[in-house]
Amino acid sequence: MKSISLPPSLNPNAETRVDGTKPITIIGANGAGKSRFMEEMTVCCGNRTYILDALKAFYPEREESTLPGSIDALYRESIRQQPYMRTDAVSEIDKLVYMIFADELESLLELKEESDGARRKVTLKPTRLDMIKRVWEKIFPGNKICRQKGHLMFATMAGGDLIPVQKLSQGEKAAFYYLGAVSYAPRNAVIFIDTPSIFVHPSIIQNLWNSIEEMRPDCTFVYNSVDAEFVSSRSQSVCIWVKNYDSEHKAWDYEILDTAGLRNEIIMQLAGSRRPILFIEGEARRSIDARLYSLVFPEYIVKPLGSCNKVIETTRSFNDQQGLHHLQSRGIVDRDRRSDKEVDYLRNKSIMVPDVAEVENIFLLPDVVKVMAARRGRDYGRIMHRLERDVVRMFRRHAEEQALQHVRHKVKREVECKIDARFACITALELHLQQLEQKLQPRRKYNLLREQFAVMVRDSDYLGILKVFNHKPMLPDSGIHQMLGYRTKEDYIDGVIDTLKGHGKDAEHLRDTIKHCLHADEQALEKKGTVTGEKSLKPKVTTRQKKEDRNNNI
Repeated sequence: MKSISLPPSLNPNAETRVDGTKPITIIGANGAGKSRFMEEMTVCCGNRTYILDALKAFYPEREESTLPGSIDALYRESIRQQPYMRTDAVSEIDKLVYMIFADELESLLELKEESDGARRKVTLKPTRLDMIKRVWEKIFPGNKICRQKGHLMFATMAGGDLIPVQKLSQGEKAAFYYLGAVSYAPRNAVIFIDTPSIFVHPSIIQNLWNSIEEMRPDCTFVYNSVDAEFVSSRSQSVCIWVKNYDSEHKAWDYEILDTAGLRNEIIMQLAGSRRPILFIEGEARRSIDARLYSLVFPEYIVKPLGSCNKVIETTRSFNDQQGLHHLQSRGIVDRDRRSDKEVDYLRNKSIMVPDVAEVENIFLLPDVVKVMAARRGRDYGRIMHRLERDVVRMFRRHAEEQALQHVRHKVKREVECKIDARFACITALELHLQQLEQKLQPRRKYNLLREQFAVMVRDSDYLGILKVFNHKPMLPDSGIHQMLGYRTKEDYIDGVIDTLKGHGKDAEHLRDTIKHCLHADEQALEKKGTVTGEKSLKPKVTTRQKKEDRNNNI
């Protein structure tokens, strides 16, 4: 198949042709010029162009298309050639139904003529309707397409009487429209589909478009989509990121993306928003991390990734993509039991780490409590005195357990590093493992931490305790919600979140407090120049740097 020409680029060195044997997906921000880019592609493809749009296909047409090869043109030609073709169709989907059934009738008439003339048994040839039925029933198991008294009817899993295409659900109509329309595409056509996921349920979208592409391996499919799930489903496609349109030069700033190492949905969300992305821990949008950080950093798209390892890996991978470098990606992970060295390493990799052990501890920061006490009409001094006393007591009860967990974390990291070495033989490995306890000295670490924690308790080092105390029940057990007049811990969290949603001084103070806890402003200053669109030369990674990365694989 011939390659596909792309519209003019503002970059004189940009690729202007792509492989026509793969699907093409166009992504980009609203207003970046994606639709105009696709329209220009249709001009570049000339008579190979074939345009589909389910958004318009179900409704009466104001104007018929005059493009050669369009469904309107095919319908007009069918009326001219087949005198029994119905002429009352008002929408594209009506025209498709009439053409499919007329083709079926034409096939049966030819078969009857051949049979009568030869007076011999003839072989039934698969028709266009047979092909559509096969794919339809694969996508919608239990549903059937039937021929009944000169009409095309549908049997659904819901049972009951057969129904016409007009009574199908929007998703079923969209699927039928695409199947029927693609079956009429000219040989070697370039099929353009705007918003291919519209009306289609996410559970069938991948199966639907895989099946449609299999129907017409001779054609090239070009999709214009803002649906991250759909873009992810086209894993073998050529992905074109349209960044901007220059009307003066009638050219686009676009890039053919290399999505290796990154999930397509992340590429999609970034390219579709023009905003930098913030990768965080947590699974759902209702997690504390997502609710809090989306309000603290409104200029970012906040993307929960689950585990801290995924946040670290994805932030690194994304920032290694030179083509997307200027969009800036950052991450946030809990401090947990990381050492200062580990924290510094992460911060140098654009991953923010708070000065508290976990996100729940942010709600115990003095400046956060101060804002909420003022809003609730409570005595901040009395509340903080009691809160510090209770948190110190709680930490004293759990100090030995916390020291053990910290040692476990440190030893685990050191073991991973120390056994990742070359050994001449199995005996050398065995000897190395036997000596690990002596090298790691877990009891010495444990005793040292107990001493440090004892000093924190003696000095009532409230902020120091928040920094090292990983204890999920601490927030509710501290009683802060009751002291501030909230019924539950969740109500208190909601109160802080609701305050951050505002635009007054309280919201700004909370936002500044949390950013300060994350060292966000310091990192922004360190990265100045790379977050404003300037590209930096990527330094050569030395063996020493690789070893450092491996040792700090946190």
